[in-house]
Amino acid sequence: MRMTRRGMLAAGAASSAALFAPALVRPARAVRRLTVASLLAADKPETKIWLRIAEIVEERLPGAFAFNVVENAALGGEREVAEGVRLGSIQGTLFTVSALSAWVPESQIFDLPFLFRDASHLRHVAGGEVGMRLRQRFAGEGFVAPAFIDYGARHLLAKQPITRPHGLDGLRMRVIQSPLHVELWKAYGAVPTAIPITETYNALATGVVDVMDLTKSAYAGFRLYEVVPVLVETGHIRAAGIVCFSASFWDSLSDEEKTVFEDAAREGAAYFDQLIQEDEKASVDAAVSAGATMVQAQDRPAWERGGRIVWQHMADTVGGMERIERIKADLG
Repeated sequence: MRMTRRGMLAAGAASSAALFAPALVRPARAVRRLTVASLLAADKPETKIWLRIAEIVEERLPGAFAFNVVENAALGGEREVAEGVRLGSIQGTLFTVSALSAWVPESQIFDLPFLFRDASHLRHVAGGEVGMRLRQRFAGEGFVAPAFIDYGARHLLAKQPITRPHGLDGLRMRVIQSPLHVELWKAYGAVPTAIPITETYNALATGVVDVMDLTKSAYAGFRLYEVVPVLVETGHIRAAGIVCFSASFWDSLSDEEKTVFEDAAREGAAYFDQLIQEDEKASVDAAVSAGATMVQAQDRPAWERGGRIVWQHMADTVGGMERIERIKADLG
C-alpha cells in the first residue's frame, strides 16, 4: 500500500512525539514516610536513636524515606504503640522486652531478676542463640527486631528509703503489664498494680500506688523524682529492649532496603547503648539537683532470694531452669 506524502509526514511526527511523550518518562518513586513512636523527648536516647537511624538510611538511600518521629508518648504507652505496630499504623519504635510478653511470653527470660551481671553479659546473650530465637518469635507476632538495646538497670523508686525487701510488705507497687513483674514484687510482699508508664506519675502523686521501679534515665525523663524522690539502687533487672519495625512495613521493603534498615538499626542500637550510659549520669544529676536522694540497697542476698522465687515460677515459660542457669553462668 502506497502512503501519501502527508501521511508519511504525519506518521513521522507521531513517531517523534512518542519518543518524547511524558508517559514514557519513568516517574521518580514517591518518598515513603514512617511514623515512629518515642515515649520521651527530643533530648533523650529514645528519640535520638531514631534521628541517627534516619541519617544512616538517608546516607544509603537518599530521598527514599522520611521519618516522622512523634515524641513524648503522644501516640500512647508501649501497649498502645504495640497495637499500632501490629496494625501497621506505626512503622517504628523501641520496646522494652517486657512490654511484648503478652505476645511472646518466652521473652521474659531477659527480665528475670538478678540474672545479668552487666551490660556486656546482656549483650552477649542477646547476640547469641537466645536472642536469635526471640527475634524470630517477635517477627511472627508482627514485630521485626533487627537489634537489641540496653536501657540500663532498673531500680526501686520510693517516697522513703526502702533498702531491704521487707520494707515493701503491703505497699502498692506500680508494675509493668507483665506476669513476671507481678510475681517479682509479690515475692517481696508488695501489692502489684499494672499501670502504663504514661499514667504512673499521676498514680504516684494521688496515692493510687506507693512505689515503682524504673531505669535512672527514665526516672529523670518522666520527672518521677517529683513524686518518688528516693531511688534505691537495687539494679534488680537489666532492662533489655528492641529496635522494632512493623512487619507490614518491613515486608514492603526490597532486599536492598532491608539490608540498609538492618545495618541502621544495629548501628543505632550501639549508639543508643552509649547514650544511655551518658544519660544515666546526667539523669542522676538532674534528679539530685531537684531534691532526689540516691541510696544503696542493703542485704543483697535477701533481694536475690526473692529473684530466685521468680526464676522458679517462670522457668517453664522461658525455657526451663537449665537455660536460666546457663545464662547466669554466661554459657550461652
